[in-house]
Order: sequence, then structure tokens, then C-alpha cells
Amino acid sequence: MTLGNTFKTSIKGLLTHKSRSILTILGIVIGITAIMLVMAVSRGAKDLILSQIQGLGSQTIIVRAGREPEGPSDFASIFTTSLKDREVQALKNPAFVRGVLAVAPNVIGSGTALYGSETKNASLLGTTTDILQALEIQPRYGAFFSEADVAAHSSVAVLGSEVKEELFGDSDAVGETIKFYDRNFKVIGVFDNIGQIGAFDIDTNIIVPVTTANQYLLGNNHYTVIMVRVESEAVIERAADDIRQTLRELHGITDPDKDDFFVATQADLAERVGTITGILSALLLSVAAISLVVGGIGIMNIMLVSVTERTREIGLRKAVGATTGDILRQFLFESVLLTSVGGVIGISLGAVLSLLASVILTRFLEVNWGFAFPITGALLGFGVSALVGLIFGIYPARQASRKSPIEALRYE
Repeated sequence: MTLGNTFKTSIKGLLTHKSRSILTILGIVIGITAIMLVMAVSRGAKDLILSQIQGLGSQTIIVRAGREPEGPSDFASIFTTSLKDREVQALKNPAFVRGVLAVAPNVIGSGTALYGSETKNASLLGTTTDILQALEIQPRYGAFFSEADVAAHSSVAVLGSEVKEELFGDSDAVGETIKFYDRNFKVIGVFDNIGQIGAFDIDTNIIVPVTTANQYLLGNNHYTVIMVRVESEAVIERAADDIRQTLRELHGITDPDKDDFFVATQADLAERVGTITGILSALLLSVAAISLVVGGIGIMNIMLVSVTERTREIGLRKAVGATTGDILRQFLFESVLLTSVGGVIGISLGAVLSLLASVILTRFLEVNWGFAFPITGALLGFGVSALVGLIFGIYPARQASRKSPIEALRYE
């Protein structure tokens, strides 16, 4: 019997029991849908994070206090006080770090801002004027505070666009006074919609002089993050090495594994994001693979039932000349067809759900969560579904092909 006839016979056999065929492939559909959804959402998350990292600019280096966390035991190290004025002044010194344009020490926090009867939960960013050059931003209305304000511990603030809208609506906020951390601040500037730049969402921040934040709001004498802007992308790796060497000499560190700080460039951050999302995707895909195995076992079970029900049909076909190979191919074709159709349905459903997920995440998280159809996931899903049908269909097909025609015709 030709492959074409085998194919037609297989389709006819499946269509004879439509409901059973549909229920049989549910496990495959769910598994492939999960694979598509995981790959699409992971890709969207990776692209979103990378776009935020790229917002820092390729000439910005991030220096964070504490050892770089490599596991739960290292988490507490990020609260160390290893970055202070001494470190900031050393990083500004061209004899220690070459090619530096700006050094912006930062502290972060959060609190409730009040203006009249309006309130807004906002993030606190204490910084210096160098942040403007480090992040390449400028207020749209009013002005940023000056170095004199930083030196004088002035109670002045620049608002992110979202904070301004919540507290003042369409009215002009410049010149008004807000209460933040139970302290009055004069609003001297407002940023336009900027969004996320690295770890900072400028729109939700109230930005004040770092000296004011440390002395009056947080009670600190150290910094959380120092942003270093260098003169060009070509010198960034050299500058990063200079920063590491400078801080190690200041802290008396000879073993790099004992660093109480960590330095990251845009390339470093992108690599870490790729590693993290890759690991998470692999874990989630392994969970989705379990449903494929379960679906494959279900298909094998149903195919064995089908072989038993169609024993007389098998006997009749063998009696009129069908070979053992013909029967084997027919049942194997049926199994592969079932899983392949399940794969196509799963790919389509996964693509629709991925698109829906990107729309929902964009709306509710208020971020640009892009949708990307994972072609690799689609090809992988279809290939795996066909392979599952082949693997789990071999045993039922062999059972069918080995039946004796005489015994099969006698079967009731």
C-alpha cells in the first residue's frame, strides 16, 4: 500500500472517532501552548529589561554598594556602607580613573508626598547635579537644583511627571511647597514623561539633593549607587577596571572575591539579564515538558484502546493483503497526525495568548511590553509534538501489526 493510501486511511480512522481524537490531543495542546507562552513572555521581559538598561547609555558605569549577590546568603551584603564621600572624590580624580565626565552619588527611598488634600506614594532619589549628565536628562519646567543647594542641604525638589500630575493635576507645580518625609520641600522643577532609566523610574520619583536626603530624610552618611559617566564608549572597560582598582586600594582589598562593591557596565547588565531569563525560561519549559510527556502517555493509552477496538478491521485488512508494515505505518501515521495537529493548535493558541498577555501587561504595568512571535518556539513545539507522537505511537502500532489475521477475524 502506498504512503498516500496509508495517509488517507489514517485520517479516516481518526475522523471516525472525532471526540476521542480531540480529547486525546488536549495534553499536547496544553504543553505546546505553555511552551509558546513561556518563550514569548520571556522574550518580552528580556527585551523590556534590556531597553531599560540601554536607557542608561553605553557610557554610564554603575557602582553599587556591597558584594554582588550570587545567592540568598549574599543578599544582606547589598546593605553595606562601603560607598561614601571618600569614594566619590577618588572616582572624580583623573589620576585614579581616566576619562570621567560625571560622578553622581545616589541614595534611594520611598515615602508619601502631600500637597493640600492630595497624596502620592513616591520614590525618593537623593543625588547631585551630575545625575543630569549621567542620565542625559533635563527638567521640562523650572530648573534642577544647583551645587550650592547640595552644599547647603537645601529643601528643594524636582518632581517626576507622574508625581506632579497626582499632586497638582494640570496646574503648575513650580514654586509650590509639598510635604515629604514630614519635611517641607519647595518644588523648583518638573520632568517630562521619561519613564524607566535603568533602575530608576524618573516619572515616580521626587529628586532632592543627596545631602538633604541623607541628613534629614534617611539619616545616612553613605550612598547606595554611584553613577559614573565616561567620555566615550571606547574607554568604558578601562574606566571600569580603574574604578575597581581604586576602590580596592581604598578599602584595602587584595582578593577580588572579597569586594564590598560591584561595578557593572551596560554590557555586564545585559549579559546578566540574558543569563537570568535563560535560566527561568529553561525551568518553566521543563514544567511544560511534563505536560507533553503526560499527553504522550495518554495518546499511547488511547491508541492501545483503538487497536483493541479495531481488531477485526486489522484482521480483515491483513486477510485482503495488507502487510505487517502497512498496519504499522497506518497506526504510526495516526499517532503522529494526532500530535502534529495538537502541535499546530497549541502554536496558534499560544500565539494568541502571548499577544493577549503582552497587551494586558502593557496596560496594567504601564510599560512597553512588546509581543514577539517566537519562531524558534513554534518550530520546537511542532517538532516535539510530532516526535512525541512517533515515540508514544510505536508500541501501539507494533501491537496492531503483530496481530494474527485469523485470531483478529475471530475477535468479538
